Amino acid sequence: MSIFKRLFGRGQDAPRTEEEARVEEQQVDESLEKSRQGIFGRISSMFATDDPISDDLWDELEESLIQGDVGLETTMYLVNRTKDRVNRNGVKKAREAREMLKAEMVRVFQDQVKPQATTTTRPYVILVVGVNGAGKTTLIAKLAHRYKVRFGKSVMLAAGDTFRAAATEQLETWAERAGVPCVSMGQGADSAAVVYKALDAAVEQNVDILIIDTAGRLQAKFNLMQELEKMRNIITRKMPDAPHETLLVIDATTGQNGVLQAKAFLKSAGVTDVAVTKMDGTAKGGIAFAVAQDIERPIRYLGTGEKMDNLALFDSQGFVDALFAER
Repeated sequence: MSIFKRLFGRGQDAPRTEEEARVEEQQVDESLEKSRQGIFGRISSMFATDDPISDDLWDELEESLIQGDVGLETTMYLVNRTKDRVNRNGVKKAREAREMLKAEMVRVFQDQVKPQATTTTRPYVILVVGVNGAGKTTLIAKLAHRYKVRFGKSVMLAAGDTFRAAATEQLETWAERAGVPCVSMGQGADSAAVVYKALDAAVEQNVDILIIDTAGRLQAKFNLMQELEKMRNIITRKMPDAPHETLLVIDATTGQNGVLQAKAFLKSAGVTDVAVTKMDGTAKGGIAFAVAQDIERPIRYLGTGEKMDNLALFDSQGFVDALFAER
């Protein structure tokens, strides 16, 4: 049975039904088609023979992982740990090492997963951060849709990105599509004031979940981080245990550059989880491994397409299985 059939939830995610898990499994599988046909298809072929394991095999694996956006540090971790496991078990054929490589890949993700505190406080506050263009606005809309339609939660959005032109209007449009209210004050407004207003409104209306958008202007990184810290301070003063989640959005198509950009948010934003978007748009699915290892935060969601319901809970075993799935 695929690990996607396991029913679980974190934060405000209720346990999935088997049908919901099956749908998400299919979404992830389809979104990784380019990766299977590219770098990871090559790796799968390398470990699908009865050829003896050689230094050339390890060299080729190392080269392929780096080309697949896994990153140098994570690549060496995977290659060395797989080598050690192969040697300990006396494995001689490439085919026999395949599952060992997959197990080490899964471990990269599982090492970052930590128990998530639960709370009955309303609203449950989710702060969404990331660079402009990473897909924050769309991700927020998908989250709102997920919580409202699938779990029956009441959701409110806050347009905290008051710097980028049309950011507020875009979020309002997505909020309308998702059928949820959006608190905004227009471009140029004080983002912390928007957050303050949204928190008051969410409390007054007894909203279950408040999702807050933020600016992502790396060209003004210092000011951006100050603004994020200011927003977090406002939230904490109003609700001492909030934000309950800070979700960092990373665009899979940006590769290692996206990982470097993401690191800028870790300290000021207090990131707890990661969402990787546009996974269907790249043949280099290895970015997910680099994210988990370099950013040291668990991946929570995968963006699997452009539709409102193209958002899947991340599952490490299911993800690796999909990368190596044979067609």
